[in-house]
Amino acid sequence: MLKKILIIVSIVITPFMLHAGESLSLEKKIGQMLMVGFHGTSAPKSSQICKDIKRYNLGSVILFDYNPVDKNKPKNIATKKQLAKLTQELQACSKDGKLLIAVDQEGGRVQRLKSKYGFYGKFPKASDVIKMDQSQIFNTYKRMSKELRSVGINYDLAPVVDLDINMKNHVIHGLGRSFGKDPKIVAKYASTFIDAMHSNGVLTSIKHFPGHGSSVGDTHKGFVDVTNLWQKKELEPYRLLKDDADTVMVAHVFNKNLDAKYPATLSAKTVNGKLRKELGFKGVVITDDLQMGAISKKYGLKNTLQLAINAGDDILLFGNQLDPRKIVTIEKLVKTIVKLVKSGNVSEKSINNSYNRIQKLKKKL
Repeated sequence: MLKKILIIVSIVITPFMLHAGESLSLEKKIGQMLMVGFHGTSAPKSSQICKDIKRYNLGSVILFDYNPVDKNKPKNIATKKQLAKLTQELQACSKDGKLLIAVDQEGGRVQRLKSKYGFYGKFPKASDVIKMDQSQIFNTYKRMSKELRSVGINYDLAPVVDLDINMKNHVIHGLGRSFGKDPKIVAKYASTFIDAMHSNGVLTSIKHFPGHGSSVGDTHKGFVDVTNLWQKKELEPYRLLKDDADTVMVAHVFNKNLDAKYPATLSAKTVNGKLRKELGFKGVVITDDLQMGAISKKYGLKNTLQLAINAGDDILLFGNQLDPRKIVTIEKLVKTIVKLVKSGNVSEKSINNSYNRIQKLKKKL
């Protein structure tokens, strides 16, 4: 009798455990949490990136055109045909064929698919988009999503929902990356962007939480404190878009109003507290590039990973783009996080939560 009960119980439990990712090794669940940049315009089975995708169940990659190591060679993007082949090869390396392949494609100065590689390359910046009517805007972004999808890119790290509230801000205002000052209007345009991306099966990320529009400095270069400039209304687009947004990207800005100790990316008060509990966002949280000066100049790799996971970040982004001398391998990232779990500095529950949120996101593809 007891044997029968055990068999029935095991039949009932097994599918649930599989769903929760319990059957996967810790290493492979951690792999899903990583988004990594790599050098190469192709990814044959013998390539390091393909081996890493297979071995560690890597969740996502980020592609760049500019090569910081050799300016005369492309990093990942050279032509339309080449890029379509690269993304096919990358997907073939992944277990589920749902590798997240990401780029930064906003329009204006921030577009990786440029005319010189055979793409359209002339998508307008946000500050010009707002001069169009709604159907024009939708069609513009639909065309962008179609182009992304045509070369196998399924994740666009956009739109920007930062408010245009500081005229001295070079990173957002100076580059025309904001849809305006009013949170409701910004959310409306961002929602159109998201819908247009979804029309061609491309996932999105609203950014840069909890607001980069009021800043003066650039987090690529170093520490940026927005405490005295930040306004509470900068959170509003995130509240308005919490059910539309696929993912939210967190910035490295330091804001004493939210956390007196850590920048947003590494702050549990900001991510788990403000974004998840208070604003009610249930989806995937992705970090801005953790190799940016604001983080790398102050925190070591181990500390960065521990704080980011404990803050509630799901996808940890290492672009391997900003400093050729500081390229981090997938093996090193996975091993460091495994050690953090084994030592009790990071809970396995956090890894499981992130893993499950990422699987839910991938179901949208």
